Amino acid sequence: MFGDIYVQSLLVLLYMKRDAIDLGKAEIPVLFRKYLLPTLFGMLSLCAVTATDGIFVGRGVGSDALAAVNICIAPTMVMMGIGLMLGVGASVCASIHLANDNVKAARLNITQAMGVATIVVLLFIASTLSFPDTTGRLLGSSEQLMPLVREYMPWIFVTCLFQIWCAIGLFVVRLDGSPGYAMWCNVIPGIMNILLDYLFIFPLDMGLKGAALATCISCFVGGMMVLGYLGVLAATLRLIRIKLSVKSLRLTLRNIGYQCKIGISALLGEATMGVLMLMGNLMFMRYMGEDGVGAFSIACYYCPFVFMIGNAIAQSAQPIISYNYGLGDRLRVAATERLAILCAIACGVVVTAAFTLFPASMVGLFLDGISPAAGIATAGFPVFSTAFVFYIFNLTAIGYFQSIENAIPSVVFALLRGCVFLVPSFIVMPLLLGDNGIWLSLTVSEILTSMSIIGYYLYQRRHSRQVVSSR
Repeated sequence: MFGDIYVQSLLVLLYMKRDAIDLGKAEIPVLFRKYLLPTLFGMLSLCAVTATDGIFVGRGVGSDALAAVNICIAPTMVMMGIGLMLGVGASVCASIHLANDNVKAARLNITQAMGVATIVVLLFIASTLSFPDTTGRLLGSSEQLMPLVREYMPWIFVTCLFQIWCAIGLFVVRLDGSPGYAMWCNVIPGIMNILLDYLFIFPLDMGLKGAALATCISCFVGGMMVLGYLGVLAATLRLIRIKLSVKSLRLTLRNIGYQCKIGISALLGEATMGVLMLMGNLMFMRYMGEDGVGAFSIACYYCPFVFMIGNAIAQSAQPIISYNYGLGDRLRVAATERLAILCAIACGVVVTAAFTLFPASMVGLFLDGISPAAGIATAGFPVFSTAFVFYIFNLTAIGYFQSIENAIPSVVFALLRGCVFLVPSFIVMPLLLGDNGIWLSLTVSEILTSMSIIGYYLYQRRHSRQVVSSR
């Protein structure tokens, strides 16, 4: 979609000298490698911090604590998706205004995004924490896990406020010309989270509440760093006061609606992870109890790695595809997409092989081998990993449609894999194949999405040939 394309172009300009990369003439493999390696490293580094958090919880508190964390995380991912959606949209709108020397309008857009996001999260916190037991049950908690859920939920839901400030603000910080500061807004909280996790869980023996506090404190620091930049340090894109007149509120709603339209694909990508976790929690709890949810929670700690691999491939191909699509060079567009698809398939095979060959070692990082949840996870990982080739392929293909400004297919396929196929798969597959059917639900959803993408591509190709031949 246009918004994603524009943001990618801006990030290219901020991170690299424009004359150092010729998107129209340099060799495609060289270009793709220049984008992929740093993008992939940065994204996987963030995932490693999250996984480390899970390792501390699993080793220090146990499998029930992992299950409780997994139950609470799904709605926080939806909040993060809203933040990414507004971050993409606000940065695109701000960049367009800056290009037209309208600094005031650019500042207004980012302020509106931050303000509306803050209100949304506060409403979310108030509505969910007013009835914590009801919220826990709706998210799939059992009575056995409820004490742990109540212990973890308040702090992690409050953390959403600081996370959404970072999700939006870091787009703006980079756009303002400070990618180094944006990097430290991730690195410093990440290091703090690891240190505080160890301190609170082991020496201070604070249990799951300690893990939640560690995350809340570290994210608070990141959020304050972002607000400090936007309030004081920014060169151009600073927060401003918004008028509360009826006319101003109407303008805010209009601008937010446009920002959401631009950034909707980012929300759908994040929401897919939330739906996966929610449906998985419900089905594992129903068929396998707390130990099943604990096993699934370990898989969910690894899923962001897989997601980030697909996302990194799509984002690395995107500026190359977008630039050459704008030039009308369809051969370079096709060559880039072929390379991205091959890379996606290769990465999917490697990840699947790791889950298939070393499930006990991967599970052992989180739980002792004697734990019932560890046994369930070890048996389920090879089955679950059959989804990953299709998972990464689908993310890459959806990124391609965004890159050529073909918004409708990208949104449709994101909805298919995130809801239309995924939810029924989780309901039907356990009825057909029992416990293994739950692990295979993601695979079925991703395969159906891949088939839809390939079918659409073949239809479009055939239609294009018919149009050419009719001329």
